[in-house]
Amino acid sequence: MLSKKLMKSAATVGGVTLISRIMGFMRDVVIAHSFGAGASTDAFLVAFKIPNFMRRLFAEGAFSQAFVPVLSEYKAQRDPQEVKHLVDRVAGTMASVLFLVTLSGLILAPILVLIFAPGFTQHGDKYQLTIDLLRITFPYLLFVALTAFAGSILNTFGYFSIPAFTPVLLNICLIVAATVFAPYFDEPITALAWGVFVAGIVQLLFQLPFLRRLGMLPRPRIDWQDAGVKRIYTLMLPALLGVSVTQINLLVDTLMASFLVTGSVSWLYYSDRLMEFPVGVFGLALATVILPNLSKTVALKEMTLFNATLDWALRWVFVVTLPAMLGLMLLAIPMLATLFNYGQFSQHDVTMTSYSLMAYAVGLPAFVLIKVLASGFYSRQDTRTPVRIAIMAMVANMTLNLLFIIPLQHTGLALATSLAALLNAALLYFSLRKNHVFMPLSHWPRLLLQVGGSCVMMGVVLWWGAGDAQFWFNASIFERVTGLFLWIFLGMAIYGASLFLMGFRLEHMDLQSPVRE
Repeated sequence: MLSKKLMKSAATVGGVTLISRIMGFMRDVVIAHSFGAGASTDAFLVAFKIPNFMRRLFAEGAFSQAFVPVLSEYKAQRDPQEVKHLVDRVAGTMASVLFLVTLSGLILAPILVLIFAPGFTQHGDKYQLTIDLLRITFPYLLFVALTAFAGSILNTFGYFSIPAFTPVLLNICLIVAATVFAPYFDEPITALAWGVFVAGIVQLLFQLPFLRRLGMLPRPRIDWQDAGVKRIYTLMLPALLGVSVTQINLLVDTLMASFLVTGSVSWLYYSDRLMEFPVGVFGLALATVILPNLSKTVALKEMTLFNATLDWALRWVFVVTLPAMLGLMLLAIPMLATLFNYGQFSQHDVTMTSYSLMAYAVGLPAFVLIKVLASGFYSRQDTRTPVRIAIMAMVANMTLNLLFIIPLQHTGLALATSLAALLNAALLYFSLRKNHVFMPLSHWPRLLLQVGGSCVMMGVVLWWGAGDAQFWFNASIFERVTGLFLWIFLGMAIYGASLFLMGFRLEHMDLQSPVRE
């Protein structure tokens, strides 16, 4: 069945991404232990966030959402020579643009830091360090965007595990940089910036042999007049904002946090990293798998299957993200203390990070819903509707930032991002419904009742048993790790058992026939 194939692909991507996320946590633990949440860490995180933001915006965001539907259409309707022709032209055109953007970034580094972290100008050394680090990290954008291009081709051809594994290489490079090379630099944090630079090259080189095996290793050609290239950049321009509104909102958080007390940028970063765990492992896996499949159904005009596939993905979003949201909120202190409360990362840092983690967790279902619902638009090559919705969500986010930042400080910024994401997801959903692109199939009321009831049961047990913050601060490493795994396992077991007792079965998650309520 198609649902089993989709689930197998999503499980493959999710499993490999899980390895990457675990390595990412190891990376963050090493960075937190080595550098804490001080001025140099704030500087590196901003210097890394700027090219990383642009990578998500241009490469994994707008470009992938525009390129994959067009490539899927070529693959379904045209011969392999035409597909290779498209790949060659896109590679050359994209690389030329990325080179110019990278060169501009190196020259304009002081202005970029001024735009993304204006508060740093109040601290001259911190501002200059961020500029120096950014000039090292910015070329990462060139290499990692080409890596995302290669990954989009592999995903379209059904090779999901290779692109999912690739970020592991970034984490390895940063861990080695922090543990081996940092002592050799006058400013130790500089080693991390060079780790980012090297990681970009390593990730790109890793994927090239797999493209060669497919016969899709590009011979770059710059051709702005090619019909396929023109369609892609026409779709891409409005998608720049629409698909990446969450990243823009997170960057706005960093900008405003730069005006707050030292450590605020780091607190938001570490809470975002924990919140991104379920988003990356599950949400990204789901969106990665369904976009090529939805695009294929559109190309073949199988809209009944399109509707069923989107419905299937949305059901999994609610089954997975609602308990994950609750778990992040109730286990915020245990998780942060277990992962980061060592070396330079103090109890105060854990407490402050937990506030923003709980605020981010409110928006967890929405962050994943946006990825899935946006695929319903981009697979149909509709990039304009998400833009209009994204603009409304961004305005809401900025307004809420201004309302919350004074009374709630960095926590208010995280809460504003979550509420804006909820608005974004809701507007995407109602737009699909209004235009009769999507109609929910049967069993939704029963599913929501089952998931909601099971979350209540899990939440009561975790709230009662997880203990107070002081217990986790005073516990040994062994006690923290075993205790955290115990409560995570117990929470999952109670949630699963409650679902079963309320009548939920995995076969209910198969693709359904189009019988609507």
